[in-house]
Amino acid sequence: MSQLKPYENHRDISSPNRNIAPITTEINENNQLVVGGCVISDLAKRYGTPLYILDEATIRASCKAYKSSLEKYYKGDSLPIYASKANSSLVISSIISSEGLGLDAVSEGELITALKGGLKGENIVLHGNNKSKHELQLAYNNKVKIIIDNYHDIEILKSIVPSEGTAAEVMLRFTPGIECHTHEYIRTGHLDSKFGFDPEELEKVLIDLKNYSFVRLIGLHAHIGSQIFELQPHIDLVGVMVEALKLARKLGHPVSDLNIGGGLGIKYINSDDPPSIENWIKVISEALNSSCSENNISLPRLMCEPGRSLVATSGITIYEIGSRKDIPGVRTYLSVDGGMSDNPRPITYQSEYSACLLDKPFSKTEEKVTIAGKHCESGDVLLKDFALPKSKSGDFLGVFGTGAYNFSMSSNYNRIPRPAAVIVSNGHAEIIQRRELSEDLLRYDLLPDRFITND
Repeated sequence: MSQLKPYENHRDISSPNRNIAPITTEINENNQLVVGGCVISDLAKRYGTPLYILDEATIRASCKAYKSSLEKYYKGDSLPIYASKANSSLVISSIISSEGLGLDAVSEGELITALKGGLKGENIVLHGNNKSKHELQLAYNNKVKIIIDNYHDIEILKSIVPSEGTAAEVMLRFTPGIECHTHEYIRTGHLDSKFGFDPEELEKVLIDLKNYSFVRLIGLHAHIGSQIFELQPHIDLVGVMVEALKLARKLGHPVSDLNIGGGLGIKYINSDDPPSIENWIKVISEALNSSCSENNISLPRLMCEPGRSLVATSGITIYEIGSRKDIPGVRTYLSVDGGMSDNPRPITYQSEYSACLLDKPFSKTEEKVTIAGKHCESGDVLLKDFALPKSKSGDFLGVFGTGAYNFSMSSNYNRIPRPAAVIVSNGHAEIIQRRELSEDLLRYDLLPDRFITND
């Protein structure tokens, strides 16, 4: 675990994923943490805790880094697409739209959030290994590009698209034979994955799609993992996808889009060293430029799907410290008013984070503590054996890098309401998601008459 050190090295403003804290992070004259011009402990008092905070400037800087890097290094057209599973909301959709990015959705909920947030259907792609007829109908009606994941998708589209209607624009997802783990990767002929067509199926499905008038194959898609720090796997991915592109065009498909997925990692703790957004894009762009030139084929539109690297660093989750338990010679527990229901990643993936006391961000560390959540699970631990200044009940703790896969994976375990979320910019804070109340959790409960007594 890592105490916050935002000024330990020169902060990379142009690539927020290489920083632990949001790019607007400052320490004021009262030794308080400030983000987006707002004193964060003041927001905790105003809006309550737990509280999600997003820094607008960090999200926009990440969007601009992807856009400008593609324009700088790739010789063809391009479109970065936000993987909204990382954090889906109307406000984030609006920011993504205003910055000129597209968006990928994997459900009706993410799709309607994107559309109502301002995204045009033609700049949205729909993923999913088990899309419903309703989801596919919604996508088709809104001119959303559909990622074909299996023959089930094809059969449903056949029943949706009118015989004299416009063909659905689709992209074909296949497993590329490259599996990436955080610090190593392997290449195999088959991957054990629920997503996409097996490489050996590729030619057959391409031939089949050529005979279907209700779909028009305009792109190919592949994805190799998440929180990746290595660049070589993506170079290998480009090579595999160019071969697939050649085959698709040889079979007569007007494939114009090549979507390489996402996966670029972020800096959660001081020892993490992810590539910059610019370097990631540079390596992929140069590999595709070169491969297409060598194979004498026209450049496709290059698409990528960053999620975590767009929004994670913008996020901080604020907790209030409550009880303390000292076990001599073993461990000291500090419990906070949230935990696995607002951040399930530590208990699920053993994920590590950086944190600080909001009003003592640079104070000398005096003890090692384990930050425990309030849920009825022994494994509900956010930070284990973590160095902090001496703290007391009522102090506020900020956990960094929580803009991705925290709110989107949150739950009501133990019937605990989800936190509110605010966005900060230029000294202003605005609510973007209301705090759930305990009574909200009863909205969908029903009590049949036979259970009602007159007592």
